[in-house]
Amino acid sequence: MNKLFKQKHELWMHITFASFSINDEEIKSRLYEFSLIAFRHMKWISTDVLESSGNYNYDRDMTLCTQDRVFAILMNLKKEVENIQSVYFSSVLGDRLRSDDKYLLEYLDDILSNHKNNVSTTAFNMKRTWPDNDLGVEQTDALTQFLLAEVYKEYELILIYAYMQARTDNITQFSVYQDLVDESLFHLKSFGNMMAKLGLLNLPRELHEMTYIIKDLDKFVEDGIAEEEAAKEMCKELSESIKDDKLSKFFDFINFQESYHIELMKKLLK
Repeated sequence: MNKLFKQKHELWMHITFASFSINDEEIKSRLYEFSLIAFRHMKWISTDVLESSGNYNYDRDMTLCTQDRVFAILMNLKKEVENIQSVYFSSVLGDRLRSDDKYLLEYLDDILSNHKNNVSTTAFNMKRTWPDNDLGVEQTDALTQFLLAEVYKEYELILIYAYMQARTDNITQFSVYQDLVDESLFHLKSFGNMMAKLGLLNLPRELHEMTYIIKDLDKFVEDGIAEEEAAKEMCKELSESIKDDKLSKFFDFINFQESYHIELMKKLLK
């Protein structure tokens, strides 16, 4: 089960970042839906591991497919989905995982059958060009620095909150963790797609186990609130400095969301 969790974690990442890398909005959206299904798979697998008195970690052994054509990305994703099939157990859960993956493979085959879908991608071209506006070097540097930090932060928080949620019997904590996971998934999606627009899409670095094994909840929450306050300040600065009305409004929107995250986290202290 530990091996299965590791491979499902990697598959979730493969699907998620494939969705970020593709420009076609319909394909992007469908792949992201499949990534959320894969994330639920991780949750169910982790529950099985803990119920059998086992444990799991967030170690990864994967590289991101950085090809510049849609078919190359999807064929690599198809291979990753096929590779995990031999790890599934014969069980009710295993049957569900296989069924979901079968439908994903059918969807990928459908996209791959139409050569009109094999367009180029710009997610990895390293050009750092915002497609809707010429931001200039200074604004582009600020946006790049923010996105690099926030993609890692949101990935980290998703995994930490999921890890803690799996280990609590407190209904308030469980609910708060779920809200924070959902919010961080949305932020990861938003920032990942922005990284792809800049041509800088890359995997966030791996988590050390001491990042998500929390021994002092109060200290973790207090540090998390301070981190959210810092993120709010970065959003405010970006909103004020970037000369793009849509981006400025987006960062104001994220800023207010971070404010509510702080209120959610405070519930964990009570």
